[in-house]
Amino acid sequence: MNYAGIKYCDIANGLGCRTVLFVSGCRNACKGCFQPQTWDFSYGEPFDEKVQKEILDSLEPAYIAGLTLLGGEPFEEENQETLLPFLRRVRKEHPDKNIWAFTGYIYDRDLTEGGRKFTKDTKEMLSLIDILVDGPFMEEKKDITLKFRGSSNQRVIDLKKTLEEGKIVLFME
Repeated sequence: MNYAGIKYCDIANGLGCRTVLFVSGCRNACKGCFQPQTWDFSYGEPFDEKVQKEILDSLEPAYIAGLTLLGGEPFEEENQETLLPFLRRVRKEHPDKNIWAFTGYIYDRDLTEGGRKFTKDTKEMLSLIDILVDGPFMEEKKDITLKFRGSSNQRVIDLKKTLEEGKIVLFME
């Protein structure tokens, strides 16, 4: 897997000060996407051990709330395969940090068993994520007043509560 970029001390992509990983590769190709260069799976640099260690180290300070995964698309099959072991490491080394993920896929249609992006890795990957922002960016529903999303069709899902209750629970801050 390649990554398109990393932002440290980001405050726009989840609650608190965060480390944000932008993965490469996306098949959604949403009209009006703010970074279409990330659609290309070969864009950016390899997500190697050195980069993973830098991200893990960046989570050390108490003022860092957690990690956010963006894209590109974290839930493309190829990306899930690489991100799952990395998320396991994040949870092991930083159990006090939360994990957010943004996806253009729809949780209860595409990422659950039988969904078009459900793989052998999806269920465990979802279990390691606290908050999931789902749904494709829709230019005609763009709303810059929304927190943590670009268009009104997208949802901010409390994934921990959703998995516990067996129904979608939206995140309310």
